[in-house]
Amino acid sequence: MLRLNQIAIAMSSEQPIQPETPQSETPQPVPQFGWNSYAELINGRFAMIGFVALILLEVLTRQDFFSWIGIR
Repeated sequence: MLRLNQIAIAMSSEQPIQPETPQSETPQPVPQFGWNSYAELINGRFAMIGFVALILLEVLTRQDFFSWIGIR
């Protein structure tokens, strides 16, 4: 109901209705080629995922990684 009152007041005052401006969002990192902070961030995340996967593999199979791939 409040929104309809605002529209009615805006129409009666003969001023154009200005759209609400959204809050500015923080800029997202743009992927770049080569060694940069974005590449290092992604590389670190994949390294953490790989490390956790390796730990889970050792816990579930009760063998270390080298035994699992057949080196030992």
